[in-house]
Amino acid sequence: MLTGHQTWVFDSKPVIRSSAAVGGPFEAKGALAADFDILHEDVWLGQDSFEKAEKKLLEQACEKAIDKAGMKKEDIQFLLSGDLMDQIISSSFAARTLGMPYVGIFGACSTAMLGLALASLLVHTGAADNALAAASSHNVAAEKQFRYPTEYGGQKPPTAQWTVTGAGAAVVSREGEGPRVTSATIGRVIDMGISDPFNMGTAMAPAAVDTLQAHLRDLKREPEYYDLIATGDLGRVGHKIAGDLLNKHEINIPPEIFTDCGILIYKEGQPVLAGGSGCACSATVTYGHLLKRMRKGELGRILVVATGALLSPLSYQQKETIPGIAHAVSIEIQ
Repeated sequence: MLTGHQTWVFDSKPVIRSSAAVGGPFEAKGALAADFDILHEDVWLGQDSFEKAEKKLLEQACEKAIDKAGMKKEDIQFLLSGDLMDQIISSSFAARTLGMPYVGIFGACSTAMLGLALASLLVHTGAADNALAAASSHNVAAEKQFRYPTEYGGQKPPTAQWTVTGAGAAVVSREGEGPRVTSATIGRVIDMGISDPFNMGTAMAPAAVDTLQAHLRDLKREPEYYDLIATGDLGRVGHKIAGDLLNKHEINIPPEIFTDCGILIYKEGQPVLAGGSGCACSATVTYGHLLKRMRKGELGRILVVATGALLSPLSYQQKETIPGIAHAVSIEIQ
């Protein structure tokens, strides 16, 4: 199953039996609004804190994915979920509500594909028949934790990104119909010395390139094998840097198949600066938009390279630089 240095190949091809995406009001005005299962009119979701609102987003995404699979909570052996909050409280508290065996994971904004890779591994090895992979983020909760509360009204530079308010979930099964997970490449931690929390794309781009390079090397593939290669949330700044680094390494990906979830999710004119970010960025775009395109027959093979910045408020206060990580998952429909 291990192929090359850091890639798992799933010969059993675990199936993504269903998936769901839930978003907030800003996402409802975005370019991919039609691909969400549930959209909310306010960021509070009727809760008394933004953290509780994020928990509700995650619960709804998980419940919707299970319902779309025609299953019950009891049919799921393991929930694998993560988020950006301290001690991943959104996921842990949602798991309390859902009542499933729970594996909490953290990969920052790469969490969605880390969860999908691990869920596929559990199913492939027979450790589970059905696993649920999920991730969430909330714009205001993340701003409060990592930068400044929105009430502060701080000015942001053009390199900054907009954290997606939303959640995505996917049911991965041994049997069923749908797109199949064929391989996953687990990334290394890469730190190029970036320390600006308003420039996540630049911090994460080298990790995306490193993982993508490893994936193609391990599987002896050319980029053209895929109909689409999407990074997680590099945004316009990081995506451009990643393209330049790939060209430097003589990996030439045709621009028509190389995109970024943080660029796709919002419309031109929305004040997102460099684009979208957050755990929900790659989660909602993949589990909503991209898988819907696959089911329509528009895409046959995709590679999602979800990216994450592994900083914390504490590491920033101690003047640490920002390590990056990226995990790649290949999904094919047959």
